[in-house]
Amino acid sequence: MRERLTDGLYGLGWTAVKRLPEGVAVRLGRRIADTAWKRRGPGVRQLEANLARVVPDASPERLAELSRAGMRSYLRYWMESFRLPAWSRERIAAGVTIEDVHRLTEPQERGQGVVLALPHLGNWDLAGAYATTHLGMRLTTVAERLKPESLYDRFVAYRESLGMEVLPHDGGTPFGVLARRLRAGGVVALVADRDLSASGVEVTFFGERTSMPAGPALLAQQTGALLLPVSLWFDDTPVLRCRVHPAIGVPETGTRKERAAVMTQHLADAFAEGIAAHPEDWHMLQRLWLADLPPRDLPDSTGARPGTERR
Repeated sequence: MRERLTDGLYGLGWTAVKRLPEGVAVRLGRRIADTAWKRRGPGVRQLEANLARVVPDASPERLAELSRAGMRSYLRYWMESFRLPAWSRERIAAGVTIEDVHRLTEPQERGQGVVLALPHLGNWDLAGAYATTHLGMRLTTVAERLKPESLYDRFVAYRESLGMEVLPHDGGTPFGVLARRLRAGGVVALVADRDLSASGVEVTFFGERTSMPAGPALLAQQTGALLLPVSLWFDDTPVLRCRVHPAIGVPETGTRKERAAVMTQHLADAFAEGIAAHPEDWHMLQRLWLADLPPRDLPDSTGARPGTERR
């Protein structure tokens, strides 16, 4: 029953919100965000706890302001995403601006694949739609399987309607398919600040330990694709702001695993730079740092998680 209700609510969002005038949708999203923030449910409390790591010298009042702005940013993402399939190419093009876009377009012009690694900042769906419709890129991404299955199908259909190829995350990234896309000169976009697998790389992030997926680094190593971190944020305009960070190179020495660890730490550092600059646009309402996770979810000394196979 709960799964059907969740699917129904998302379906209502995609059918109803996209028909609203833009100004009405913006005000509705802000009202929902403020209501959720005032109720201080688990997601809001976790967002505030995460922001306390990002802005460690913030007063309780400042953290409350940031979490409220964070919920408004989060609902802006959803309102835009519900409306995005109905946007024209012109509206999508007018809704995004990218700093240092040459770091992405120049390797594409010479036929080199690119791995775009993003944190949960801003609106990554809008950025992907801009890449496919305005920049003309072949973009492949991975989506976590959601329950109910019908909800996952909605997300896949939605992103495919924006011109993206979507592969399922079935406990492990479909590495081989992504590698083939990159060798053919395509673009792979991965949201990579939260590890959903049992084989993440331990990194230091805002001074504490967490785990991030090794996939972006391993794909760059294996295929020769460029690994580019990207930051996304909102301001007081309807435009999504983006920045393409300098490429993360593959170390010349070390094992495959060691090189991936170094690259993933560099990725974490780039994410931290973007998040620190725009903390209110980081939509991390889940537990992230290892200190916050139950002991059964922590990696053992080998890096494997209890109940997973050591390889």
